[in-house]
Amino acid sequence: MFRLPDSWVWDFWTVQDGPTHHLFFLYASRALHDPDRRHLRASIGHAVSTDLRTWQRVADALVHGEAGEFDATATWTGSVVRGPDGTWHLFYTGTTVHTDGLLQQIGVATSTDLLRWDKQPGPLLRADPRWYETLGQSFWRDEHFRDPWVFADPHGDGWHMFVTARARHGAVDDRGVVGYARSTDLATWDVLPPLTAPGTGFGQLEVLQLVRVDGRWVLIFNCLATEFAAARAEAGGPGGVWAARADSPVGPFDIAHATRLTDERLYVGKLMQDRTGAWVMLAFRNDGPDGFVGSLTDPMPVRWDAGRLVVEAAGALIQPD
Repeated sequence: MFRLPDSWVWDFWTVQDGPTHHLFFLYASRALHDPDRRHLRASIGHAVSTDLRTWQRVADALVHGEAGEFDATATWTGSVVRGPDGTWHLFYTGTTVHTDGLLQQIGVATSTDLLRWDKQPGPLLRADPRWYETLGQSFWRDEHFRDPWVFADPHGDGWHMFVTARARHGAVDDRGVVGYARSTDLATWDVLPPLTAPGTGFGQLEVLQLVRVDGRWVLIFNCLATEFAAARAEAGGPGGVWAARADSPVGPFDIAHATRLTDERLYVGKLMQDRTGAWVMLAFRNDGPDGFVGSLTDPMPVRWDAGRLVVEAAGALIQPD
């Protein structure tokens, strides 16, 4: 388990370089007392491990920018990929508070060693109003365009980016979609229409991840019950970590029939392979007996069961700090 004694830890992502797993995570001081205040104080920390269980914290990756910059308020969730020239790219969410809400945009920092990161001029991308909801268009006080998940096209045709976004049409409580952008060089990106349609029962699809587990593509996303559309909320049941069938790396994705991997005790599930090659999931501990927990689990095995992805070791959901 990864826990900081003085800070909450929540959203995270990993990348592997040789035998070493690099963990990038959002954190904020517990001196804030109220965990709901953590979001506007978030920085991106960094730790390393060879077994996904024992972590050594190293120097932080990124902090918020200066006044007037696109990430002046906080740095949020992202992903890391290695370019053809060996340069590492950390795509992340930059946030800025405006009078009418919170603007979310996407930027990038680069590194040669995964340890020192240099922000590049940004932002790279923001919500295109042709397809995506922007500030002031609904009851949400955010312009959703965050959590970039970047991966190379399996056939060598450039790079894909999935983004947490909301469509500009449809029932206001049911506009969560997989936002989408493409690039040929990791530097210049084209924002394109979403890969899914609104109306699947989710107000937002947070912290997306696409993986191929034992030969099957699956899209992982996260949504709490408080962010369900009305029909899904009326059906009952908690939110949590979700898995949706994917027919290819760019869909179609069966969001409406996504299955829940965990309840809300865990959030932001990420799938990866351990040193034996087995598929496991890490997540952050969200709801506990005393409220928000703010630490990461140990790896939990995942497997296919009758066509459905399931997480084993349920006891890990409630292990004590």
